Amino acid sequence: MNIPRILPIDTQSFEQVRNAGNVYVDKTQYIEKLLQLGRFFFLSRPHRFGKSLFLSTLQSYFEGKKALFDGLYIAEHEEEIARRQKCEPWEESPVLYLNLNARNYITQDALPNHLLKQLKKLETEYQVVSEGEAPEERFIYLIETLYEKTHKQVVVLIDEYDKPLLLTLQDPELNEANRSLLRAFFEVLKYCDRYIRFAILTGITKFSKTNLFSGANNLIDISLLDDYSAICGFTEQELSDNFMPEIEQLAAKQKNSIDATRHLLKKRYDGYSFSRRGEQVYNPFSLLRVLAYKEFEYYWFETATPEYVVKALLQNVYPIPELNDEIEIDSDSMQNFRYGSTDSIPILFQSGYLTIKDYYPELNHFILGFPNEEVRHCFLKNLLPFYTAADGSLISKSVGNITRSLLSGDLSVVLLWVEKVLTKIYYGNIPSGEEGQPLREYYYQSVLYALFYVLGMQVETEVVCSTGRVDMVITTPERVYLFEFKVMTAGTPQDAIAQLKASGYLAQFNGDKRPIHLVGISFDEKKRNVGEWEEEVINC
Repeated sequence: MNIPRILPIDTQSFEQVRNAGNVYVDKTQYIEKLLQLGRFFFLSRPHRFGKSLFLSTLQSYFEGKKALFDGLYIAEHEEEIARRQKCEPWEESPVLYLNLNARNYITQDALPNHLLKQLKKLETEYQVVSEGEAPEERFIYLIETLYEKTHKQVVVLIDEYDKPLLLTLQDPELNEANRSLLRAFFEVLKYCDRYIRFAILTGITKFSKTNLFSGANNLIDISLLDDYSAICGFTEQELSDNFMPEIEQLAAKQKNSIDATRHLLKKRYDGYSFSRRGEQVYNPFSLLRVLAYKEFEYYWFETATPEYVVKALLQNVYPIPELNDEIEIDSDSMQNFRYGSTDSIPILFQSGYLTIKDYYPELNHFILGFPNEEVRHCFLKNLLPFYTAADGSLISKSVGNITRSLLSGDLSVVLLWVEKVLTKIYYGNIPSGEEGQPLREYYYQSVLYALFYVLGMQVETEVVCSTGRVDMVITTPERVYLFEFKVMTAGTPQDAIAQLKASGYLAQFNGDKRPIHLVGISFDEKKRNVGEWEEEVINC
């Protein structure tokens, strides 16, 4: 009888993972890479991607806990690493680990109090009597005193550096106060350069250097470097090397083949790329859970889409269907998130909702898109409540009823439930300054696209035809629906259907036995909902 192995689905502590005998994917080769490259680093990765576990691994390494690394890459290479670093193997250093992942930063004193609380804990651990009142003053004194007491350089590990900024994006005054404090706090890394052996900051976003890291300009950003593309997440090879017993058990539970199971794992959870030419990786949070629970579910979104992402999309009025297309962006824009920016794409990339699909070296431009099925489906599903104020139960009922009605061809029921969802749209979601102006079609198109996509059917928007575009195409095994949207001041449903016929799109269905539903919908600006609609069914 095979004894189930323990997967580290609920811990970010390297020491706990190793002591408990959990399966551990060896990432210690990246310690050697970092030590060869420099001393001060910055790493941006999406949430739930293993940043904290990697920092915990670094902490154990610099604390000289040799036994925890038995059998790992670093254990076989530490002698050579120490020789190059001109130090003793497994040389211990004072380690200052600060985690800024507090629950909230909604008051002016929340960030300074959190920093002081963590510094106080470290002062107690290393028996340092604090001096200075400001966090940056205490930080400097702690580093200098540790160096003087131990005659060893200090290691600084800062996790979730950007949490105080992301949680205050909607409060300009508090966000600026937090940025000013963090700018002074991170500047300590340069001020205390000679006392520091190694330092790394991790977070989700990379705020522009001109805004935050101007004083800590000695940080090497490894976020998009090919050599570090798989520092977090699991590669296809790591999946094969470490998780075959669990994959075999999952395949048996699902009554599927190994190859089919791996194909589905790749389709749902793989596809993240964080460099120009590096490897793709799986989301470790989701992958570990599907292997542990033996069920294909969408796990990364257990706590839903972060509010700061949704607010950025709503504030910037981004047409959601366009996220399904190839999005081209230059390197600087993609890497640096600027406070107050009207471009939502950088924060979507850095948060993990978009990933690198291609790279144009001659322009230093990237092509971005959804990494996998899990992200696309759950991102759109979690957007709906923010766009429409509809609660989860209404969304679930709508999805079920719309699905059944589309399959049966009962469009009247489909639009009845569509109207219920659109009724819930916040008036305040209409872009600032547009009250009383003609309704933006793409705003409603975004809601409908998200709603129809989560049905699990094939949905396309702005489909290019020989003589124009079709606003939306929904394909089912039994029927095809072509939608054209108008606002009432711009045309009637009859005009919309005539436009569909003139598009030339119907030609590709010659010989197709499925009925083609031509649907024209006009939106009423005053009602902010479906005004009139008409349907014509064609049998090709």
